[in-house]
Amino acid sequence: MGFLNDKSLKKLRRIAGDGDAAAVPDLSGTRYTLLDFLARGGMGAVYVAEDHTLQRKVALKILEAENTRGTFAERLVREAQVLAKLEHPGIVPVHDAGTLADGRVFYAMKFVEGARLDKFLAGVSSLSERLRLFLRVCEAVSFAHSRGILHRDLKPANVMVGAFGEVLVMDWGLAKTLQGGARGSANSLEGETLFVPSQKSSQENESTLATAVTDDGVVMGTPGYMSPEQASGLSTTLDARSDIFSLGKVLEYIVSESSNGESAIPPRALRAIGEKAAASNIEKRYQKVSELAEDLSRFLNGQPVSAYRENLLERGQRFYKRYQAAILLILIYLLMRVLFILYPHR
Repeated sequence: MGFLNDKSLKKLRRIAGDGDAAAVPDLSGTRYTLLDFLARGGMGAVYVAEDHTLQRKVALKILEAENTRGTFAERLVREAQVLAKLEHPGIVPVHDAGTLADGRVFYAMKFVEGARLDKFLAGVSSLSERLRLFLRVCEAVSFAHSRGILHRDLKPANVMVGAFGEVLVMDWGLAKTLQGGARGSANSLEGETLFVPSQKSSQENESTLATAVTDDGVVMGTPGYMSPEQASGLSTTLDARSDIFSLGKVLEYIVSESSNGESAIPPRALRAIGEKAAASNIEKRYQKVSELAEDLSRFLNGQPVSAYRENLLERGQRFYKRYQAAILLILIYLLMRVLFILYPHR
């Protein structure tokens, strides 16, 4: 194992539970030295490590010791393979994968320094800035769908905002591959597996729901962000619209949480966009992430959106807001002309 000072080793053992040194992964024979603990999930834990070959920090997701047997190793490898297919600026890249000397499967990924979206928003009061962050999330999810991959656990806690403003969709542990693209048939999900409940880490405030319900398997996701069809346990019927439901809930969170923690009332058109994305009826949702992103972009640009039918007054208000500067200049010009006519220069 790479060198650890006493303070770091005590911290790792304390997190592992009751000072159990066996829970600390053995990185001997690898290019990595363990530095710190980040988080724990259902199958394994994430650590910060130093990559001596490339001289950089990386995040290592490592299978728990008790999960080395059975299908857990296959699932972690599958997760790494999914990420490896998704080469996009908004998705954390995988650098390496393998098996440690103690038999645990691992993969190395980019170490993201920044804040979770739900924490980052506390310092963002501008609604337009918040919505542009959300559009970056949509770009990453849309790309994944174009590769036939569903995320299935989209929520603010699974989005990171880096120190330089980069937006990354994280935690693809529940991702599924579709046959034939993002809109699959009832039997479109490959390699359907049963999932176990995630263990709640000290850094995770949101609970994860796991309930045995049908022959399809176990419901897995986050309450409040799962689509009705995902919560029903019929996972073989899921398609891109299930992720769109989750995006709708993320959008509702983004626009309702103000910087001081008080709820804000979003414009009707914006509320309609969120409601359409998160509609209980799957056929009434946006059918593609690009449609959701387009409506949101139109809202930001002061244009009408497909999710909301304006009345005449609202249309006039939107038009005025969009062209306010030009309208005021024209009104000032007309006023000056009237004054010139009424009070001609003598």
